[in-house]
Amino acid sequence: MDNDFVMDIASRALSIAAIVSAPMLLGALVIGILVSLFQAVTQINEQTLTFIPKMLVIGAAMAIAGPWMLDSLTSFTSDIILSIPSVVAGR
Repeated sequence: MDNDFVMDIASRALSIAAIVSAPMLLGALVIGILVSLFQAVTQINEQTLTFIPKMLVIGAAMAIAGPWMLDSLTSFTSDIILSIPSVVAGR
């Protein structure tokens, strides 16, 4: 098996994982900062206060970006499956 091919698959997998998870992570980051700012201003030190807003934002991000995320993952998986014959033939 060609080492460059494996490295290409690995780098594509990592980039797809980062791109697909970005909407949820960025949403949770922004909400976490806003809730932390709210807690600092009001001096409310409740640790569970950030849980519900983050879950709502992550759910909304999945609902909005879900079709795009699914399409990205499906196309990557399809490319991997379609490349199996060339990998086997290269052995």
